[in-house]
Amino acid sequence: MLKIEDITYSVEGRPLFEGASATIPTGHKVGLVGRNGAGKTTLFRLIRGELALEGGAISIPSRARIGGVAQEVPSSSTSLLETVLQADTERAALLAESDTAHDPHRIAEIQARLADIDAWSAEGRASAILKGLGFDAEAQQRPCSDFSGGWRMRVALAGVLFAQPDYLLLDEPTNYLDLEGALWLESYLAKYPHTVLIISHDRGLLNRAVQGILHLDNRQLTYWQGGYDQFARQMAERRAVLQAEAKKQEARRAHLQSFVDRFKAKASKAVQAQSRVKMLEKMTPITAPEDAKKVVFTFPAPEELSPPIINIEGGAVGYGGPPILRKLSLRIDQDDRIALLGRNGEGKSTLSKLLAGKLTPCEGKMTKSSKLRIGYFAQHQVDELHIDETPLQHVMRLRPAEGQPKLRARLASFGLMAEQAETVVGRLSGGQKARLSLLLATLDAPHLLILDEPTNHLDIESREALVEALTEYSGAVILVSHDMHLLSLVADRLWLVKGGAVTPYTEDLEAYRRQLLAGDEAEKPAPKPVEKPKKASRDEILALKAEVRKCEDRLTKLNEMRDRLATKLADPALYEDVRKGELETWNKKYAEVMDGLDRAEAMWLSAQEKLDAAG
Repeated sequence: MLKIEDITYSVEGRPLFEGASATIPTGHKVGLVGRNGAGKTTLFRLIRGELALEGGAISIPSRARIGGVAQEVPSSSTSLLETVLQADTERAALLAESDTAHDPHRIAEIQARLADIDAWSAEGRASAILKGLGFDAEAQQRPCSDFSGGWRMRVALAGVLFAQPDYLLLDEPTNYLDLEGALWLESYLAKYPHTVLIISHDRGLLNRAVQGILHLDNRQLTYWQGGYDQFARQMAERRAVLQAEAKKQEARRAHLQSFVDRFKAKASKAVQAQSRVKMLEKMTPITAPEDAKKVVFTFPAPEELSPPIINIEGGAVGYGGPPILRKLSLRIDQDDRIALLGRNGEGKSTLSKLLAGKLTPCEGKMTKSSKLRIGYFAQHQVDELHIDETPLQHVMRLRPAEGQPKLRARLASFGLMAEQAETVVGRLSGGQKARLSLLLATLDAPHLLILDEPTNHLDIESREALVEALTEYSGAVILVSHDMHLLSLVADRLWLVKGGAVTPYTEDLEAYRRQLLAGDEAEKPAPKPVEKPKKASRDEILALKAEVRKCEDRLTKLNEMRDRLATKLADPALYEDVRKGELETWNKKYAEVMDGLDRAEAMWLSAQEKLDAAG
C-alpha cells in the first residue's frame, strides 16, 4: 500500500502540506482532487521522489514501479508501436539479454520472467492500447515525427499504460483526448490491475473509473470511499453539520462571554464568572469549512435573429483535395444546443471551421443571417495568446474606446480579478488562459458560439460555472467535448460526424458511450476515393526499406525464440507426469510466440507491399 505519513512541504515559503496523512490500499483506483494550486501535482512529484520532504514520510512496497506520462514523446523516426513497446524497459532489456545469454540457468530465468510479464503478447497489447487512444493500424507503423505534440502525448500515455507500473500516476490525462479516447481510458483504468492515482476534473471519469477520492484541502489529505458525486454529497453534508455546530458554539460562546462581561466585577458572582472564563478557554473552536469560491462566467446576450441563422443545402467542404464532408443538409436556429459526436479524424473540427466561416463550402449552398456574429473557441487559440501581454492589454486591443473600469469588469465576469488582469499571460495558469480565451470569443455577444474542447485546464467548479453560463446564454451553441457531464447538461441535439456525412444521432449519450465501448468493427467503413498514386521520393523509399528490415529483424528474433522453445518441448523428460504443469507453461509460451509470428509476418507483408508499390 501507499502510506503518506505526517508530511510537510512548502514552496517558496507557502505551505502546501502540514502534517498530512493518507493510506491508499494496494490495487485501488483513486481520484486526487483539490483546488487549483493546492499542490496536487507537487504530491505526485513527492511520491516519485523528485522532491525532498521537509517532514514526514511516503512509503511504498520495495521494488514497486512508479510510472507516469512523460512530458513529451520525442519527435523521432521510431514507429508509434515500437515507441510503446520500448516503454516497458524490463521487457526490452530481457529480450536483448535473451539474444546473448549462454548460461542455461540464466536463460531459464529470462524465459520465466518474460512469461510472467506476458512478453509474448506484447505487440497485441500495445496495438490495442494505441487503437483505443485513436491510432489505427496504419498510424501505428508511422514515425512519431509525423504527429503533433498533442498526438505524441497520447503515445506517451499509451507507453505508460503498456508498461503497467505498480503505481500509475496520471495528471489530467484527458486534456489531450477526445470523447472516444476519454471513454476508452475510463474503461481501461477501471480494469487496470494495479494502483492508480489520477488528478482529474472530469466528473464522468471520477465517478466511473475510481473507487475513492483523495481530497487535498487546507494542507491536509482526506480519503473518501466512492466516486466523485458521493464525495461531493458527503462534503456538502459535512459542511452543513459543521456550519450548524459552529453556529451553536458561537451562540454558546457569546452567552458565556456576556455573563463574564456583566458579572466579572461583582464579588458575589466572581466565582461563577471565573468558571465561565475557564469554560470559554476549554472550548475547542469549531471552524466551519470554507464554501467553495463561487466561479462565474457571464456571456453577453445577443439580440434575437430570425431563424434559421445558418442553413446548408447539398454542401461539401475540404482542404483543397477531395471533400472531407459531403451532402451536408443542416439548419441551425438561435436556440439550438448541438453536440458533435464522432471519432477523431472524421471531420468534427472541419465542420466547426465551416460553421465559423474559417472554411468555404466547395459545393452546395450555405446561407447565413446577415447580422450573424459567431464566437469560436478552440484549444489552439489558448496557445496563441500573447504570453508577454496581460489580459487587460488583450481586451484593450479589441475595445480601445472602452474605459479601463468597464474592461476590468468584463475580465472579472470571467473570474479574472484585479491581480490576474495585470499578470502577463505567460504566468497565468492553464485555467486562467482558457477563461481569457472564452472572454475573447464571446466579447461581441455572438449569436452562435462554437466551442471545441472548452473544458481543458478548467477545474470542476469552473466547468459547473460554464454549464450555468451556457444554460442562460441566449445564442446557439455548437459543442465538441470529451466531458460527458458537460455534454449531457448542455446539449439537446446530437449530430454524428462519420464517413463523410453529418446526421442526427437519435439515441442518447449513454447509448453512444455503450456503442463506443462495445466497438463497431462490424460496420464497414465508407470507401475512400481512389487517388492516382504519386511516385515515391528517394527518402520515402529508403524509409520503406528500413521498415522492411525492421520487420525482418523482428521475424528473425521470433523464429529464434520459436526454435529454442521447440528444442525445449522436444525434451522427453518434460513429458513426465511430475512435470505436467511445466509442460503446460512451455506449450503456452510456444503458442504465444506462434501468435506473435503470425502478426509479425502480416506486418512484414504489409511493409513489403508498400515498398513494391513505391518501386
